[in-house]
Amino acid sequence: MSKIKQAKSLFSEGYLCSQSIMITYAPRFGLKPEMAAKIGAPFGGGIARRGDICGAVNGALLVLGLKYGHLSPDDLETKEEVYRKVEEFISDFQERHGSIRCKELLDIDISTSQGLQSAYDQQLFTTRCPGFVGDAVEILDQLMGDDQDHLQSE
Repeated sequence: MSKIKQAKSLFSEGYLCSQSIMITYAPRFGLKPEMAAKIGAPFGGGIARRGDICGAVNGALLVLGLKYGHLSPDDLETKEEVYRKVEEFISDFQERHGSIRCKELLDIDISTSQGLQSAYDQQLFTTRCPGFVGDAVEILDQLMGDDQDHLQSE
């Protein structure tokens, strides 16, 4: 199963977009799926349903940190590398969707009870969010050199 299909499947099972991405990449970094789910838990709905940065974006940024993040405070070269990768990711995602903010991606403010209910009524989480998850994985694979996996996507 491609990573795109895996992440979308996890999302359709009820995992948050951030968790779906983290669980998908967990084995690559020696993380157990349970730990990956916990790490991704705060980021759904644009950080705890605030409508800020999309959970799929946050999950992807965490993965980029796992791959490219610096371990030493004085490792400025590695720090700059992760920042370059994050900027590439955000630029690509924003180019595809016009924003990285959940409120803007869904065209609704899910931080309010009325907005959240409206998003459920309009089925936005099942119609729009899987595309955000899939695109986040595709961009990650391109940035990390995993092109073979996204070629098998839907």
